[in-house]
Amino acid sequence: MGQALHTLGIDGMSVEDRIDLVQDIWDSVAIEAGLLLPSPAEIIELNRRLAEDDAAPDDVVSWETVKAESQARWQR
Repeated sequence: MGQALHTLGIDGMSVEDRIDLVQDIWDSVAIEAGLLLPSPAEIIELNRRLAEDDAAPDDVVSWETVKAESQARWQR
């Protein structure tokens, strides 16, 4: 058994608690690495945004405008 398991007291946890811990650790890694699939609510929102964009493709703001406005706000 690894030293970290003993140092952190993980070796004293129940099997169920260790499995829960492993799942929590995996979820945190997956989130940071972008490995989790979008939730049903996120898929609905993404589809809504795509449909909105398809309905008004010319309703856009250039990156230059967004950048300039955000820099102006930051300097206030």
